[in-house]
Order: sequence, then C-alpha cells, then structure tokens
Amino acid sequence: MANYMKHIKPIDLNEGTLRLLNLGETIVISATDGKETDAMAAAWCCNLDMNPTKLTVVLDKTHKTREILERQPKGEFIIQIPNVKTAPVAFALGSVSAHDDPDKLEHCGAKFFDPEGLGRPFLKGCNAWIVCRLIPEPQNQKKYDLFIGEAVAAWADDRVFDGRHWHFRKAGRAWRTIHYVQGGRFYMIGRGFDL
Repeated sequence: MANYMKHIKPIDLNEGTLRLLNLGETIVISATDGKETDAMAAAWCCNLDMNPTKLTVVLDKTHKTREILERQPKGEFIIQIPNVKTAPVAFALGSVSAHDDPDKLEHCGAKFFDPEGLGRPFLKGCNAWIVCRLIPEPQNQKKYDLFIGEAVAAWADDRVFDGRHWHFRKAGRAWRTIHYVQGGRFYMIGRGFDL
C-alpha cells in the first residue's frame, strides 16, 4: 500500500478539480439574431437527457454569443464539434471577444455555411453540428450561466461519424476531437480499445 500511496497527492479543491473534469470535447457555440452573429469556444457542454436529446452548456454573461442567444426570438443556437484541423479557429473564437473586436469572426478565420438555407451559422470544417432550441430556465441562466437546449436537428460528416459511431482511426488524425486543458494546450482524442 505504501508504494501505491506515494503517488497519491491532494490537489486544490477549486482549480485542481476543475482541471480533472475539464477533458470533455471542446465545442463551438454559434448564434444569430439576423442582425448579429457570433461564435465562441466552450469546454463545458454535457448531455442531459435523451429522446428528445437535451444538453447543457455554460455561457458566461460577458459573451456576445450569449447576448445574441438571449435576445433571439426562436432561442436557437448551434453546437459544433471541431477537430484537429479546425482547432486554430476554435481557439481563436475562444480567445477574442466580439465586444472588443467587432470583426472577430473574420479575424479568427471562421467561415460558415447553412445546410437548410434558414440563416443558421454552421462553422465549416467541424465533425458535427447540433441545432438546439433553448429551454428557458431564467434562474439557472442568471445564477449559474447554465443553459439547457433541446436538439431539433443534427448533422455529421460521415467520414468520421456514421450516424451512430465515431470512426477516428479510419478517418485519421485531422478528424479527432479536441479537448482543451489550459493556456493554449489541447489534447486530441486518443486510440480506442475494446474489452
């Protein structure tokens, strides 16, 4: 037991536990109200329920993307799952505020498409896109910056996701999801194994 315990050390309860749990895939959230569009990177997105799919995402009060979402009549936002090849754009979107740089999207290299022609901003080059409708929970949004969305439409690039399963090994390194740690450091999803 002594050999095992020599490597077990206490960590900071706040930042340490945050870093332990912050390995989920990095996402990009975009929203538009028809006049303004913004996108931001986020690491705190989580499944909440299924059938219908619901998810949670944390959007700080300081972000322009949140402002746009909150004033948008339909309450729609898009969750994108970037990959290694789109990591520079995702990182830039998470590092620059549209409050400080009105041309943020252009300066970050963000390019968008709209598969249905409904005016929705889908970030190009990602692995998947989920359109969500906000389920308003004003107390959670105000107190915890926690937003709940219900998936209303979704798309994936079939080179890496076949509708049910990820195929990272077959698709190659550029398609692997990215996982932000801190200070510009990312990890990409690793090798799979079967039991």
